[in-house]
Amino acid sequence: MDAAYVFRVRFRLDAESGVRTDPRTFETVVEVAADEPGEGEWRFFRDALWRGEVNDERHARELAEGWLSVPVESVSFRELRADEAYVDALRAEIEADPTPFNADSARETLHKYLGSSIRVTDD
Repeated sequence: MDAAYVFRVRFRLDAESGVRTDPRTFETVVEVAADEPGEGEWRFFRDALWRGEVNDERHARELAEGWLSVPVESVSFRELRADEAYVDALRAEIEADPTPFNADSARETLHKYLGSSIRVTDD
């Protein structure tokens, strides 16, 4: 199984006094490996996303700063990119107990948090 949360992150360089950079800000795509359903932080999508968008911009910036070790200006969620086995396992794990998601089904849960931002890959 393979899956990653994909974000677009805008960050800046904070150079020492007397040092200039051009440009000072950059954008990059950041892929964060998704924990396997039922393991570790597998509910990351519930805690960080809402309807396919970051649910708390400040928290998202703090997460990205930890991932990149640079000051982050903005973060936007792009997609959960996953193979079919991962998506099937995710649905099964949610269906086993959808109550932590305040939902009745995996379909409702995934739509509530990820919107239409799931891309199933052939990998």
